[in-house]
Order: sequence, then C-alpha cells, then structure tokens
Amino acid sequence: MRGISKTFPGVKALDSVSLTVRQGEILALMGENGAGKSTLMKVLSGAYLADPGGQMLMHGQPVSVTCPADAKRLGIAIIYQELSLAPNLTVAENIFIGEEPRRGPFVDRAAMRAGAQELLDRLGVGFGADTEVGTLSIAEQQMVEIARALRVRSKVLVMDEPTTALSSRETERLFALMLRLKQDGLGIVYISHRMAEIYELADRVSVLRDGTYVGTLDRAEINPETLVRMMVGRKLDSFYAKQHSAEAARGPVALTVEGLRDQRGRVRGCGFTLRYGEVLGVAGLVGAGRTELARLIYGADPLAGGGITLDGRPVTIRGPGDALRLGISYLTEDRKRQGLFLDMSVHDNINIGVVDRDARPGGLLNRSRAADRTSDAVSALGIRVAHPRVNVGSLSGGNQQKTLLSRWLEMKPRVLILDEPTRGVDIGAKSEIYRIIDRLAQAGVAILVISSELPELIGVADRILVMREGEIAGEVGGASGVAVTQENIVALATGAAVDSAAAA
Repeated sequence: MRGISKTFPGVKALDSVSLTVRQGEILALMGENGAGKSTLMKVLSGAYLADPGGQMLMHGQPVSVTCPADAKRLGIAIIYQELSLAPNLTVAENIFIGEEPRRGPFVDRAAMRAGAQELLDRLGVGFGADTEVGTLSIAEQQMVEIARALRVRSKVLVMDEPTTALSSRETERLFALMLRLKQDGLGIVYISHRMAEIYELADRVSVLRDGTYVGTLDRAEINPETLVRMMVGRKLDSFYAKQHSAEAARGPVALTVEGLRDQRGRVRGCGFTLRYGEVLGVAGLVGAGRTELARLIYGADPLAGGGITLDGRPVTIRGPGDALRLGISYLTEDRKRQGLFLDMSVHDNINIGVVDRDARPGGLLNRSRAADRTSDAVSALGIRVAHPRVNVGSLSGGNQQKTLLSRWLEMKPRVLILDEPTRGVDIGAKSEIYRIIDRLAQAGVAILVISSELPELIGVADRILVMREGEIAGEVGGASGVAVTQENIVALATGAAVDSAAAA
C-alpha cells in the first residue's frame, strides 16, 4: 500500500500511509486507538474506498480494490475482532456461505461438508463440519473464520485483536497455527495492543500515529521504549502511576467480605478486606472465579452464602441497585454488552446514572447541568470525541472505557470495582486509566482491580490477591511477607510452591 489516504466528513483518518506485507511473515500493526489501523485494513479489504492518489500492489503489480469481492479475488482476507459468522448455520455452511458448491440447481451438501472438513483437519480443530457455529467457543469460531479465509486461498490474512476473549491455552493454539500458516507462505497482518504477543510473534512491526505512518521496526529492533515512543510520540517514564500514599492504603477498612459463595460453585468461601485509599488487585487464571466474585459483591449474581460488611456494618445486597445506593460501583469487563448503551450519545451514557439529580419541579430536566457534567467528564478523563452528542458506539475502545468509567465516577462511589479496566484499549489510554485509578485512590476511594495482565496489577496495586479454582489461594505484597513478582503470582495461581527466596 502506497500513499493511502482516507477522509471522512471533518476528519482525515489516513494521511498518505504506506504499508508492506511480505510473503511468509507476521507483520504486527500497532498504534493507539484512533491511529488509523482499522481504517487502513478496511481499505485493504475493500470495505472502504481510499481517496484518489494512493496505490495498492500485489507481487509488485498494481491492483484495484473497490469492494470486498475485489479483495477476496486477490487473496486478501480479514478477521475482525467482532466475528462475522451466522450462529444458526453449520460450520460448513459458514465456510462456504454465498459460494456453495452446486449440483445442478441444488447445493451439493456432501461436497460442501467434505471441503469444510478437509480445511478443519488441516487446522487440527476438535469439531466437525456439521457442528452448529452457535455452540462453539469464541476460539473455535475464530478457527471457522480462518478456515473460510483458507478456502479462498488467501495470500494476506489480517487478524484484528484475535486473543481478546481467549484463554492462555487457546491463545497458544492460535499462535501455533499462525506460525504454521506463516511457514506455508501466508502474509499475516497482526493487530494487537499486547506487547508480549508482539515480541513472541512479529517478524516486523509497523506503527501508525494520528492517521500517519511513523515507521517499521525489524525483529531485532523491537523494544518497549522504542515502540511506546513511536506510538504516542513521547516517553512514558512513569507508565504505571502510583502516587497515592502507602500509608493511605492502610486507612480505615471500607469493605469486608467473608465466606462468599455463589450458587454455581465458582466462588467458594472467599474473604478479604479492602481499605479506603487502597488499590487491591485480584489475579488468577481464566476460570478462577475473579469476575464471579466481583458480581457477587455488586449483587449482579445471587449469594449462596457468606456476608458483606461496609464501614463495619453488615449490608444486604440483593441487586446492583442496592450496591449503588451503598456507594459500590462496578465497571464490567464487557463494556459493550453489559456496560454501555452503544446507540446512545456520550452525553447520555455519562448522565444516565444520575439523571434524577437534574430533575426540576414538574418533571423537567436541567439540561444545562447535565451538559456541564458531560463537559467536565470529557475534560477530566481525556475522552477524545468530536462532540458529546456522538454515539458512544463510534468511539475507540479506550474512549468507550473512559466514558463508562466517567459514568460510575459521577455516582461518587466509595468502593469501585474495576474488572479488566484496560482490556482492548491502546497503550496511551492505558496510561491515562492508570492515572485515573491513582487519583481516585488519592481521593480516598477503595478500589478493587481485576486484571489478566500481571505487569498491570503489579504496577497499580498496593497488594494482590490470587484466586485459584474459586478460592483465594494467597496474597502477595502488603503484610503478606511475599514479594510482588510475576513468579509468585503464577505459583499461587497454579498451585505451585511460592519461591521463599523471593519473599519480602
């Protein structure tokens, strides 16, 4: 791709961007949300038509991509973060959708099943061609997308944040498959915000910033400092902000949880204390029960046993409404399905939880007060939006997350539960969210942070609880006497012995 530009009304999303993908390589494409990565890939796949003046070449020959059919014909396939499968159809029907083999006027289902099964066998998956897609896991559905791309003999495969919803084991399987496809000569464009994945997979890294091409690094040149500087245009010397006082983190106890159990057996007798001004981390493998524990505290799931004490007084939380009235807010890990109203504006998403504050006699709303609240939130949290009336569904992941966070902050919580607060957001937005967490702790808010990224937990938390199979297996940091290291956290999460030499 040479000199690719794309202009939307009032916004130049791409400004003369160039990108080269080699046969048999994994090219990582990085940049903050809003840098132009997805727009560039949509131009590549024919979903968007580039502005006049740019050029695309395949094997050195100019080609024209004006629609997705052109891209497919040239061997360009893209797997979006939001999968585009029909859940009520079989795997074979999804792989051949729109291009079913025929015998006369009828679909040749035997040939379709055989062709699909051949692709599935090549990928080494554990399900068959007749399986209904809606019954598959996210990781298995991704394999169906890849099989569909291989069926049309793709030469370039774009993968956009493919590991967001995968467990570590599923991620390992996907990486092994990508390396096999690379050896088969496929050129893979891999979009991810996770640095560890880039170091493991990428042969080269190309970086975009604010719709422009910054540069490309070969594998030997890839390092965190250079990548961060290229993506955000500045050094992040204090990436993980932790300015709140360690003494403040030993303040009065805000929340006490004793013997919590859920009805499905995913949380079994959990207990801990959380203090005002403290950031308490929760680590654990996928399925350890971290989110289930948070949902019990918030009242999103019913308790089967145990109790919750707030400010020294036992409380009964039968639902999220009770939690909110008590000053407990919960930022869900699934902001799109369980947090935001995607077809509503940024303004409405921020104010929807406190609309009662704007009520005037006669049932009218004080709209100027709500507008001021939105303006203050956009400024305080650095939400990048052209206008507060823009639908929140059109924003980048980082700006969506900050919009959701601003809604809960307007509720003035005493206890704030953050479940995967930086999932799917870029490195610049991550840094801003860490600073927000630190400011809240300085203001005395008691904060519980659940995260799958161990460097993140180590960077922001004062101490970390580690869950294993629905129970709290141990603690690192604080008064535990166990040093806060990734090795000790993983040891507790897996049931291995903690390295006593690493104890504080």
